[in-house]
Amino acid sequence: MRMTAALSLFLFLLAGAPLQAQDYAIKKLEESPRLHEWVNLQSGERTVHCFVAYPESKDSTSAVVLIHEGQGLTDWVRSAADQIAALGYIAIVPDLLSDFDQDHKRTSDFKSPEELAKAINKLSDDQITLDLDAAFNFILALPTCNGKVFAMGFDWGGTQAFRYAAYNNFIRAGIVFYAPSYTNKKDLKHLACPIYGFYGALDDEINVTIDQTMDLMSEVNRDYDYTVFQKADHGFMQLGDDPAEAGTKNQEARDAAWQFVQAILGGQ
Repeated sequence: MRMTAALSLFLFLLAGAPLQAQDYAIKKLEESPRLHEWVNLQSGERTVHCFVAYPESKDSTSAVVLIHEGQGLTDWVRSAADQIAALGYIAIVPDLLSDFDQDHKRTSDFKSPEELAKAINKLSDDQITLDLDAAFNFILALPTCNGKVFAMGFDWGGTQAFRYAAYNNFIRAGIVFYAPSYTNKKDLKHLACPIYGFYGALDDEINVTIDQTMDLMSEVNRDYDYTVFQKADHGFMQLGDDPAEAGTKNQEARDAAWQFVQAILGGQ
């Protein structure tokens, strides 16, 4: 996988971040009234572990393939899936580190940020696409899915959501949170859906790529709409959820972003 400069920086920063339990996210999941389950899907010769969150209603609804951050499938990403379900939609999160090697069958098997960052960097686009296809096909086939599926991701996963939306013409929209630009013009020409980007104003390393995204999307005549939340940090969706870390602006950005997501999922 070829990296942009912004993605290279993100992986460097990740290597210095601690791996720790996200107790606040676990608590929210334990208290949620919604159904959650783990499913194991076949992806080529590999098994992909996926977390699925269902809305309380049994009515037919849209669905989201949610793509995790560079830290893998964390407790917080599972809680984000639950928050999508709280809005009334189905969400599936594939663990893209599944069956990485004999010693690492899922994200939780990685013991250090450095080890995890190196593994993420070794994932090929082809393998990621195959895993996302498995999640997409599973969720599309659910009796309660109305046939509308969206791709959404955070950080590294935001870039993958952008790329997957360009690959899979059945995706209704790509929802990208504070991710480096996706710059493959050849792929972008195949986009059949709009892309919505959400960024924190204090996230300079990522925000410098927005103009490049705008220019590329304009060049290939594709729809790209973005929102920058004032005084919000990189990772404001997670920071806004964490009682120990959340500043007022991150909480406000998180709340506003979920309203945007609700409008996108309900309007396409």
